[in-house]
Amino acid sequence: MLLTTIAALQEGDTFIFQQVFTQYHEKLFFYMLSKTQSTYLSEEAVQLTFIKLWQYRASLNQEISLSRQIFRIAKTTLIDLLRSKEYNNRIIVQMNPAHEQSLCNNVDDRINESELKEKVWKGIQQMPPMRRKIFELSRYSGMSYKEIAKELSLSVKTVEHHISRALKQLQHIVSILAPIILFFRK
Repeated sequence: MLLTTIAALQEGDTFIFQQVFTQYHEKLFFYMLSKTQSTYLSEEAVQLTFIKLWQYRASLNQEISLSRQIFRIAKTTLIDLLRSKEYNNRIIVQMNPAHEQSLCNNVDDRINESELKEKVWKGIQQMPPMRRKIFELSRYSGMSYKEIAKELSLSVKTVEHHISRALKQLQHIVSILAPIILFFRK
């Protein structure tokens, strides 16, 4: 009897798992890299994706393509990683004022950081209303794209598009300000 890849994974076939790993590892890595621009985060997310795939292999759905299920696991894993990284950074700063002080050693640094935050805030305020609302729900309320799509009666792709455009807009603001801030530090 010939088993499908998903059925073989569900039964714990390590050879099939190794084949799936070989087939999808590179694709997942470059997908993650395109989202994060971080080799470290991309590698971490890919490894965690395959760990989760193995741990939850019994719950794989044979009606949905394996590729789609793997990329869904990867997306949620990346979101979890980014959220935990942000949370950990906030905890470190809150628990260790000396760490925060080391990040802003002098008054100039604090002024530049304040100016940058103000420019970013103004950039958010200048976004079209729907894009701003989606961005704020994602970044400030911590909602997933799926939750935002459901709340606003949009498709997940529309939410992704708005977030992508919002990030590009903010990235443009930061890329303009960064050289100016660095220039005045000298």
